[in-house]
Amino acid sequence: MATGAATTSTTARQEASRASSDAGTSPPVLRAFVDGAFVDSAGASWDKLDPVDGSVRARVQEADAALVDRAVRAARAALDGAWGAAPVAQRAALLRRVADRIEERFEQFARAESADTGKPLAQARELDVPRAVANFRAFADTIAAAGQPSFLTDLEGGRQALNYAVRKPLGVVAVIVPWNLPLLLLTWKVAPALACGNTVVVKPSEQTPTSAALLAEVLAESGLPAGAYNVVHGFGPASAGQFLTEHPGVDGVTFTGSSATGSTIMRAVAPRVRPVSFELGGKNAAVVFADADLELTLAGLARSVFANTGQVCLCTERVYVERPVFDEVAAGLADRAGALRLGRPDDPATTTGPLISAEHRAKVLSYYRLADEQGAETLVGGNVPVLGGGLDHGSWIEPTLWTGLTNADRPMREEIFGPCAALVPFDTEDEAVRLAGDTDYGLASAVWTTNLSRGHRVAQRMRVGLSWVNTWFLRDLRSPFGGVGLSGIGREGGAHSLDFYSELTNVCVAL
Repeated sequence: MATGAATTSTTARQEASRASSDAGTSPPVLRAFVDGAFVDSAGASWDKLDPVDGSVRARVQEADAALVDRAVRAARAALDGAWGAAPVAQRAALLRRVADRIEERFEQFARAESADTGKPLAQARELDVPRAVANFRAFADTIAAAGQPSFLTDLEGGRQALNYAVRKPLGVVAVIVPWNLPLLLLTWKVAPALACGNTVVVKPSEQTPTSAALLAEVLAESGLPAGAYNVVHGFGPASAGQFLTEHPGVDGVTFTGSSATGSTIMRAVAPRVRPVSFELGGKNAAVVFADADLELTLAGLARSVFANTGQVCLCTERVYVERPVFDEVAAGLADRAGALRLGRPDDPATTTGPLISAEHRAKVLSYYRLADEQGAETLVGGNVPVLGGGLDHGSWIEPTLWTGLTNADRPMREEIFGPCAALVPFDTEDEAVRLAGDTDYGLASAVWTTNLSRGHRVAQRMRVGLSWVNTWFLRDLRSPFGGVGLSGIGREGGAHSLDFYSELTNVCVAL
């Protein structure tokens, strides 16, 4: 196995380096990674465009049904072979090696993530790559410390029975990740899946294919057996996404993305009754009470509304403010929006990148126009900026704030996924909770108050999976992550991830 792993590592290093390096006038070609090697696909190819300036970053090969089948079969062979039988200590050690190697190539990952998404390089360095490292280390620690429940049962006649649970891999897991935080969310799923002894077939977003290829190289050189990690590129319907979720050899699906796509995946796996873990859309609320520390609150709101150009499922799109401080909060947040700096990712002064694509910008702009039609007052933004310097072919949009909307208006009910939010006044605590809960989604909320009792009370009343008080996006990787309603099914994080990525067999022994 050591010789095979070394050969795979060399092949992966050569191929992934070609896939991720600059290629002069000819864009690099990104291929599938199957059974320990980068392979060509018989499917079509498409241009991966740079959201910053519209230029071609790479040519990506679409996996056809035959290649997806080959990837699933390779994953099954690895599951039935070396990786599925690997003891916990071996799996944990490999995850720690992977974390070390990502750190060694930190800048390469950061630049790849920034180039794919258009996000500021500083953000990739501060958030995306460190979280990828932390994901592997956290789940190495989690699986190493995981126990198994056991019960001693008293029987008649003084006899006893011992029940204990054996944790086994779920199987071949389809990992489908979005384009907003591609490396962070990829490793958030791959790390616990591998920790539990599963093998995976990854379908990255067609918008952000590079980090999955780089991770393939790192996993291979860290000693992961061929077939345990596979990557197929493509789209959803009639492409790699559909071929993968409908494949009879897939034992479970973990997906982060839109609620509509989650519904489609549920229909695909329903005939085979496969388990799913979904982190879907959000229409998240922040509630600001009059006693809040307004400087802290405004800084937090600026992050939660505009981080990653609003392209985070946890971002705030609805801000409910107690009436006595409404005008002050609205003016202060508008000032912070106006101070954001749009520009090239490698410019240290840049705070805000473009949206991921022209198509997504068209969607977000449609909500900007709809807000105008429904009577909103635009405090700041609302248009496409003119930036010059070759950037006007990119997918740029202005950070935007509104007042004058109500919960009955579509921009307040539908996920926009852009750098925008509406501010609405309230008068009582019960009214704030009612307004915040008036949504079909239920992912996250944030409560801003200096009253500790109120903070606990209101946070617990929120119908969401994550409820912050006086902060936002602060995570402990051992805690449960997920949503309710249209925001998803299930929880991942710490032992909750082990529960999804494992099957438990109870053994009962009469003593």
